[in-house]
Amino acid sequence: MSDTFTPEQRSEIMRKVKSRRNRSTELKLIEFFKSHGIKGWRRNYPLPGKPDFVFPKQRIAVFADGCFWHGHDCRNTKPAQNKSYWDAKRARNQERDRLITELLTKKGWKVVRVWECEVKKQALIEKFRFLFPS
Repeated sequence: MSDTFTPEQRSEIMRKVKSRRNRSTELKLIEFFKSHGIKGWRRNYPLPGKPDFVFPKQRIAVFADGCFWHGHDCRNTKPAQNKSYWDAKRARNQERDRLITELLTKKGWKVVRVWECEVKKQALIEKFRFLFPS
């Protein structure tokens, strides 16, 4: 089935999809860090892969990955239309994620990847237990 929008309309729609300050992931993670007294995180830290949060002293890079864009199978996030395009897009994103994780790990960083659904379910306590103030 073809797209119901013109290429110009589709481009305008996709331009509005932001990779920063996403309400469902990044802003909720900030809220989580603040409510649990987790300090020392930075945003826009210059590291490969552009982590969403970095704890420089602990050398921890946190990526908040959207379930749709990064291929998590937590719910029905696989589009039926243009399946081959989206499968290839997600595979490229997953490969890039793997390479960035490998690169940062080799440089001595701990990489934490958080799925969007984990943020929504507030299933973060165990994932960040090591950051809680003693």
